[in-house]
Amino acid sequence: MSENEKVGYFGPYGGQFVPETLMAALAQLDHEYHAAMADESFLAEFDRCLREIAGRPSEMYFARRLTEQACGAKIYLKREDMNHTGAHKINNTLGQALLTLRMGKKRVIAETGAGQHGVATATAAAVFGLDCEVYMGTEDIRRQALNVFRMELLGARVIPVTTGQRTLKDACNEAMRDWMGSVEHTHYILGSVVGPAPFPEMVREFQCCIGRESREQMMDAEGRLPDVIVACIGGGSNAAGIFAPMIDEAVEMVGVEAGGRSMGLGDHAASLVAGQPGVLHGARSYVLQDSDGQTAPVHSVSAGLDYPGVGPEHAYWKDTGRVRYTTCSDDEALDAVVALSRAEGIIPALESAHAVAEAMKIAPKMKPEQIILVNLSGRGDKDCNEIAEILKRRKK
Repeated sequence: MSENEKVGYFGPYGGQFVPETLMAALAQLDHEYHAAMADESFLAEFDRCLREIAGRPSEMYFARRLTEQACGAKIYLKREDMNHTGAHKINNTLGQALLTLRMGKKRVIAETGAGQHGVATATAAAVFGLDCEVYMGTEDIRRQALNVFRMELLGARVIPVTTGQRTLKDACNEAMRDWMGSVEHTHYILGSVVGPAPFPEMVREFQCCIGRESREQMMDAEGRLPDVIVACIGGGSNAAGIFAPMIDEAVEMVGVEAGGRSMGLGDHAASLVAGQPGVLHGARSYVLQDSDGQTAPVHSVSAGLDYPGVGPEHAYWKDTGRVRYTTCSDDEALDAVVALSRAEGIIPALESAHAVAEAMKIAPKMKPEQIILVNLSGRGDKDCNEIAEILKRRKK
């Protein structure tokens, strides 16, 4: 078997670098996931949930005024911000909640940074009557107070994490520790295309509804596929969901990582642009590391991009050159929030603003008949207090 054919790998990336106590749970999950994806009744129920709970299909929107301001290519937005709970995360949590029921488990846990995955997990748990606990760093709890309230209102218990930088990586660490001691009755609804196999493949597949819809909607709107697709990258699930269904097409794809305050180590979260291959949370991928090979501290104005690793399939796409990965600074993301809000009446999440900023950079370099499609992965309600405070400080 060649390297590219190894189960759970994308080229040299992926795998299952976990304690022995988790291997049985991963084997069960892998079996049930692949059985479910071949089960027409499961797929029909998942499709029903996407329609009736998530509110899919999400809209394709031509950003006319933003296009005029950019003076170049047409800019379209895939409106994942219009999904129930406000982001793409609900697609994945509904799929994994159905798998939880299929495995006969009654409790789910999750990690969250920006809180959107936590809210989506709590929502799916409420819909299906599952017990739910969500791990969240105390710095993110501070930044995302609204989403903490939403999770608790939905019946989830939010568990504060006080270790490390008190952000997403630390929440993942604690969720993994919980799962090691509770695998018999608990499923870990991991929120991105990271972690040990089969999570990267599974989460990507549950998010591929984004790309499949985008293909049809773009053909209806323009009679062809876009020239460029842009998506933000933290762990990478929204990007994988829109990229994968068109990965074999002649479409340029751009993933935008958090450039933070600067490209100095500890000032950003650009794992693909500035990281090295390593192992984090059960998989081999690109990881931000210090000179001793330890996982480095990270920073982003966006809680959802504040992660020192990335999904292994993105690492493979980087090495093969299929996707171009770049960065957007905190200031550029904030400027994009203001620009989109005032041009189109759409307040994007700080995560999604990184992709909007990149589209605004490249549009003037393209012809007016060309098309950029931005995956607007989430809405900005959750970030408004943080944005207000930052903009207030910038004025001083």
